[in-house]
Amino acid sequence: MFDRLEQLEDRYKELEVELSDPALVSDQQRYQKITKQHRDMEPVIERFREYKRVAAGIADAKAMMSEDDEDMRSMAQEELSGLEPRLLEVEEQLKIMLLPKDPNDDKNVVLEIRAATGGDEASLFAGEVFRMYLRYAEQHRWKVQILSETESTVGGMKDVTALIEGDRVYSSLKYESGVHRVQRVPATETQGRVHTSAITVAVLPEAEEVDVKIEQKDLRIDTFCSSGPGGQSVNTTYSAIRITHLPTNTVVSCQDEKSQIKNREKAMRVLRSRLYEVEMEKQHQLQATARKSQVGTGDRSEKIRTYNFPQNRFTDHRIGLTLHQLEYVMEGKLQPVIDALIAHDTNERLKAEAVAA
Repeated sequence: MFDRLEQLEDRYKELEVELSDPALVSDQQRYQKITKQHRDMEPVIERFREYKRVAAGIADAKAMMSEDDEDMRSMAQEELSGLEPRLLEVEEQLKIMLLPKDPNDDKNVVLEIRAATGGDEASLFAGEVFRMYLRYAEQHRWKVQILSETESTVGGMKDVTALIEGDRVYSSLKYESGVHRVQRVPATETQGRVHTSAITVAVLPEAEEVDVKIEQKDLRIDTFCSSGPGGQSVNTTYSAIRITHLPTNTVVSCQDEKSQIKNREKAMRVLRSRLYEVEMEKQHQLQATARKSQVGTGDRSEKIRTYNFPQNRFTDHRIGLTLHQLEYVMEGKLQPVIDALIAHDTNERLKAEAVAA
C-alpha cells in the first residue's frame, strides 16, 4: 500500500509542476484534465502526508523514551498515547481511500419507480416512495425533473421516471434499486387486515453520449398526442415521443414537455441510461467476485426493503438494519440508512482486498 502511496505522491508533485506552467492555461482541455486529477488526488495525498508526520512523531517520541530524564520519558509516553491510535486510524482511512472508485459515483441518475403486485395499494405506495426521494433530494439541493409519469385512478402512480441532477447523486442512491415491499391496512380494507404490496425501484447512472453509442438506424421514433389521467387530451399537437431501440427492444416514452424536441431529448437521456445499465450488467456478470462484494446486485427483482406501517418498522434485508422510525424515513430522512449501506459495502470490499492480497 505504501509503495503505491509514494507513487501517487510523486505523480501529485508532477501535476503541481504542470499546473505552475503558465502555458498550460492556453490548452483549456488539458488544463481541466490536470486540474481534476490534482483535485481528485488531493485528499489521499493530504492523508498520506499526515500519516508520515504522525509516524515521524512516534519515532521521535520513542527516541525520547531512551533518555535518562524521567520528565522527558513521561512526556514521550504521553505523546505516544495520542499518536499511536491516530496512526492506526489514518492507516484505515488510507485503505478505504485506495479502494477502487465506482466510475459512476459522480453521475446524475435516472430514477424509475413502478407499481408491482398489489394493484391500487402498490400505486399509492409508489407515489409515497417517490415523494420520499423528492424530500431526500431537496435536503441535498439536487434538481429533479419528471420525465414521464402515469397516475393511477386512486391518486397514486403506476410508474414514474425522473432525472435527478446534483453532486454525487449516484453514490448516494445506487443502493436503492430493487423491490420495496409495503405492509399495511389499505384504506379500502373493511376488516382491518394487513396487506402486502410491492413496487420496483431502478436507479440508473445517467449515461453520456461517450458512454453509449447509439446508431440512428437502430431507432424507431413515434410521435403521439400527450394525454393526462383519464385519457383527456393535454394538447392537440404530436409532442409526445416514443423511442424504440430495435436491437434490444428497449422502449422509452416522454410526454412531460409541450415541445417535441425537448421530449425527444429527455427520452434519449433515459434510453442511454437504460442501455448503459445493460452494459454494466454484462460487466458485473464477468466480475463475479467484485459483484459479491456489493450490497446486493442492483437487480430490480431483488427484495431489499420492507416498510411495515402497523409496527412503524423499516427493514433493509441486505444488511439486517431495522429502524422503528418509519415515519421519519418516509419524510426523506434516509441518510442514516444510506450511510449504513455505504459502510457495509466498504467493509465488504476491504475484506475482498485483504483476501486478494
